[in-house]
Amino acid sequence: MHTAPPRSADVARQPSSPRPAVRLHDLTLTYRRHPAVHHLNGGFDHGTLTAIVGPNGAGKSSLLEAIAGRLRPSTGGVEIDPALAARVAYLPQAAAIDRSVPVRVADLVALGDWGRSRAFGAVDADARARLGQALQAVGLGGFEQRLIGELSVGQFQRVLFARLLLQDARLILLDEPFNAVDAATQDALMDVVRGWHAQGRTVIAVLHDLALVRREFGHALLLAREALAWGPTSQVLRPEPLARARRMAAAWDEHAAACNAAPAAAGTAHADRAREAA
Repeated sequence: MHTAPPRSADVARQPSSPRPAVRLHDLTLTYRRHPAVHHLNGGFDHGTLTAIVGPNGAGKSSLLEAIAGRLRPSTGGVEIDPALAARVAYLPQAAAIDRSVPVRVADLVALGDWGRSRAFGAVDADARARLGQALQAVGLGGFEQRLIGELSVGQFQRVLFARLLLQDARLILLDEPFNAVDAATQDALMDVVRGWHAQGRTVIAVLHDLALVRREFGHALLLAREALAWGPTSQVLRPEPLARARRMAAAWDEHAAACNAAPAAAGTAHADRAREAA
């Protein structure tokens, strides 16, 4: 479901649904009171694969953080279908995760099973079986005792996907999940994403590879701090809106006056942490 964005946006119409998985209400996000996302309205339908694309600094990662409840809106808000609210998984960019901590693969992946095991390290036979199956699914069978600091970039990303598999979420948020990984790892992880889609889960991913988006993702949101196009990927990734996104990015003034949007009231998000728009 996609409702009317700013008048300048080129948005493909989608069939409406009674309640989208995620709805954005006049969402504005700022970093140090400078704009990251402007007055965004629309929704992500249940069971869709949606790629968020756009130039650097377009607010893509900030939007994903807001959906995950990690970034407080300046105005507006994010509404997640109550049926999904307790079943949301968020994978930040791999660079944001400290790999110097001496943690074993099994312990990191087991965190995805927290809702069932409830205790770090207290893993019963069923939990161990689920953990092993998750690692097998990402091609890392037998890696349980390896330290995460010993892994390659691609291996570590596979571990993070194994943790997501154990979370069993219905809404999955991925921030540049294939950045700096090799082709074999990307193919293996896309198999996981396709499996989620086949199970009717909702996946929203920030991506830069437009060829991959065209090939694998049925829906896309072209973001340049506002929605320029939102709908079926074949209609969103057309030359005209892509060129407009590039022109807008070239004109951004990072030293512009602070946004006049009022700060959000307490309780409108799960956390106060903000980060620079990505």
